[in-house]
Amino acid sequence: MKETRPFVEWELAGDFMTAVFEKYGVSKEDAEVCAEVLLESDRRGIESHGCNRFKPIYIDRIKEGILNPETKYEIVKETPTTAVVDGHNSIGMVIGTRAMQLAIDKAEEYGMGMVAVRNSTHYGIAGYYATMCTKNNMIGITGTNARPSIAPTFGVENMLGTNPITFGLPTDEEFPFVLDCATSISQRGKIEFYARNGMKTPAGMVIGNDGQALTDSEQILEDLNTGKAALAPLGGIGEEMAGYKGYGYATVVEILSAALQAGSFLHMLSGKDAQGNKIPYPLGHFFIAIDTEAFMGAESFKKTAGEILRQLRASKKAPGQERIYTAGEKEYEIWKFRKDKGVPVGEAVQKEFIKIRDELGLTQFRFSFE
Repeated sequence: MKETRPFVEWELAGDFMTAVFEKYGVSKEDAEVCAEVLLESDRRGIESHGCNRFKPIYIDRIKEGILNPETKYEIVKETPTTAVVDGHNSIGMVIGTRAMQLAIDKAEEYGMGMVAVRNSTHYGIAGYYATMCTKNNMIGITGTNARPSIAPTFGVENMLGTNPITFGLPTDEEFPFVLDCATSISQRGKIEFYARNGMKTPAGMVIGNDGQALTDSEQILEDLNTGKAALAPLGGIGEEMAGYKGYGYATVVEILSAALQAGSFLHMLSGKDAQGNKIPYPLGHFFIAIDTEAFMGAESFKKTAGEILRQLRASKKAPGQERIYTAGEKEYEIWKFRKDKGVPVGEAVQKEFIKIRDELGLTQFRFSFE
């Protein structure tokens, strides 16, 4: 596994981000949660939601006044197996962790639990919350809506968010099955990663108002914000490659992230008011925990799940291919490679870290690009 970027020790990266969050008014406990969710993304190699997004998605939004650093987690309705939470535009990673834990607690007692959240903000890597369940021998399901990015099939206007729907399933292997996917071909965070590293966006991921593919990553980010471009749904543009399936799944996530909790949806999540001023993105999430012990038992479930995955990986390979993977396996391999080395952080992001450090006087933190 080749890696040319310098590594930053996990502890250093976590302590630094925690300290910065605290400087901007986040409690120490909540700041540690935020840093942990961000680093978990990098542990799995999902860099579109890790350290790369620390400044632009969280710190910048706190500074702009559109992300409340003080978490306000309000349960507005509750039954033995369900709850509705209002996050009051505070930190989605903290709200998400608490909401999924509530779903897990309900599942432990009643077999299943579901929590719907409104008025939250970007909650980071969805797989983090699904994995909270697998660690408790539970099935975890979560999804979130997001600012408009995806065009519906036969359309070019960005209407739906990238709207991931994520499943975590415990197995008898060293790692769980975790399927964490956006319902677009790519997500905005991946395009931000391309732009930050001077890379073009592969053709077919983004369409312009004229229906043509766009590849200039920096221009795409501008055009997504001004409505001149939209992400293609899973499957691609039109029906020939089944783009309607991705469009349909994105719509399911949109409804579950808004209708159960009487929350915001579609262009209500644009982050702009009628005058074009920046406002919070009042996102909705949903969290489902299912206790496998309530069915034929956790050990039975994990054994069967593991055997299904092993048989899939052992099936006949295409010519020239050395290996078949199942969801969560590549992420586990990346973690084994990185766990003793640290998180790879490129020059651009390290320089962002250094600038923030110097502005806040956090001189105890040192990085390689000094």
